[in-house]
Amino acid sequence: MTRATTAAPSGPEPRFEPHPTTSATVPQTADNTPLVTDPRLRLFVYLLLMSAMFMATLDNQIVSTALPTIVGEFGELERFGWVGSAYLLTTSAVMPLYGKLGDLFGRKYVIMAAIAIFTIGSLVCGLAVSMDTLIAARVLQALGGGGIMVSIFSINADLFEPRERARYQSYSSLVLMASGALGPVLGGTLSDLFGWRSIFLVNLPIGIAVLIGLAFLLPYRKPNRKPKIDYAGAILLAGAVASIVFWADSGQIFGSLIAWESLAVVAFGALCAIGWILVERRAPEPVVPLTLFSKPTINLLLIISLVSGAIGIGSVNYIALYLQTTTGLSPSMAGLLFVATTGGIAIGSIAAGRLIARTGRYKPFSIASAALGVISLGIFSVLHAGTPLIFIALVMLLQGFGVGIGQQVPVIGVQNAASKADVGAATGTVTLTRMGGAAIAISIYGAIVSSGLTHVQIALPGGVEFRNLTPEGLAALPQAAQTLVANAYSDAFVPLFLTASGMMVIGLIAALLLPNIRLPREGEGKLPEAVVAE
Repeated sequence: MTRATTAAPSGPEPRFEPHPTTSATVPQTADNTPLVTDPRLRLFVYLLLMSAMFMATLDNQIVSTALPTIVGEFGELERFGWVGSAYLLTTSAVMPLYGKLGDLFGRKYVIMAAIAIFTIGSLVCGLAVSMDTLIAARVLQALGGGGIMVSIFSINADLFEPRERARYQSYSSLVLMASGALGPVLGGTLSDLFGWRSIFLVNLPIGIAVLIGLAFLLPYRKPNRKPKIDYAGAILLAGAVASIVFWADSGQIFGSLIAWESLAVVAFGALCAIGWILVERRAPEPVVPLTLFSKPTINLLLIISLVSGAIGIGSVNYIALYLQTTTGLSPSMAGLLFVATTGGIAIGSIAAGRLIARTGRYKPFSIASAALGVISLGIFSVLHAGTPLIFIALVMLLQGFGVGIGQQVPVIGVQNAASKADVGAATGTVTLTRMGGAAIAISIYGAIVSSGLTHVQIALPGGVEFRNLTPEGLAALPQAAQTLVANAYSDAFVPLFLTASGMMVIGLIAALLLPNIRLPREGEGKLPEAVVAE
């Protein structure tokens, strides 16, 4: 995800709200001087922070093109999706807590702890001996990754004054976009050259270098306030979201979505949701204020955010699997094809951001985004094995453009609809629904593909199981066998793309129901002269 903030060049000084990934506000200390006064040292600290951000956000996408190789070594295709969803789910669960922890204990030690956890998690991922240990290691990795994202934007608020901060936050957005573009390419290239474990182990020298640099160069600023942390609300909310994701995958684990074990997961999730509502009603600083859900516009935007996460993030791993199993592309070449999607996102996001800033209208872009998603995913559902790569690239470009023109809408709309006191919590909720939508969708997609391949039998030379083939193993098969495997995967992906297209229909309906609001200019009301690209 990419967030960019572009402030007006003149006029009243813009008002800066809490960063979207956390509901905690940036505390106003008596000392308003920058945390680091030496401009050169401040720039070096900022570069260290950007290195940590690049490392953490890269791991959202870097595994996508390496996953087929991992499945080829460990087997267990039915757990394919959990390598991605475990990371996304854990990241979204810990984000609300890290902002408050930074307020309570100081940002330096919180971000150093997050980087240390992420680095150790990367080492454990690289040493994984089974799919289960890899998934567990991804959870550990995400416990740090979520904290890195939240803490960096909070530290930026301490490093730079408001006008300067806007410029450096735009640089941060370029780093986020670069990590999304390079992730599949680097993942495929490293997997081809050094094996899939290298995509995790490469984080070790980066993480250690950033830790040492921050330990010596980032000053510690003692917080002036002691906020009450809504631990119970955060834990109950995480339990409810995790139960939904786990239930979506329970058909693979327990044999049926209505098995008693699956229903027990649903019951546990319901209890967590009820408990969360009761806790949030009384919490002095709730993770998500319940008053947000009293506004229909915010509810519609959260639905759009949920769907956009399911498509924009949740589908990446499976499109990578689709490319490598139906076209015979190597991991590195499949990663290069993702440049089409990333290019579409960049073009769409920049164009839509400028037009929204000029017109103040965001509803048309949300409608167009959802409509393009329905169309592009519908086209994917009718493609067959052997479709020319140039045509697939054009469809990926179309899908990326659709994602790009709509991805900033939920944040902009929610910030405008929420009260000033709830802007941080509201934007944090948008991030949570986006990441939660991705995690849930990954489980659904995994169940669909696994179900589609369950009853397929293909006799391969040497009795090899086709579901466990690496891209190299697939390329080594005779042409006739390659065609059989490609057709099997192509057929299994048809219901996946139709399901994803159906999700986009839900997003399209929500977009059509949005009120046609014109965002006010600075001085007219609420919206600062800014465009936030999620």
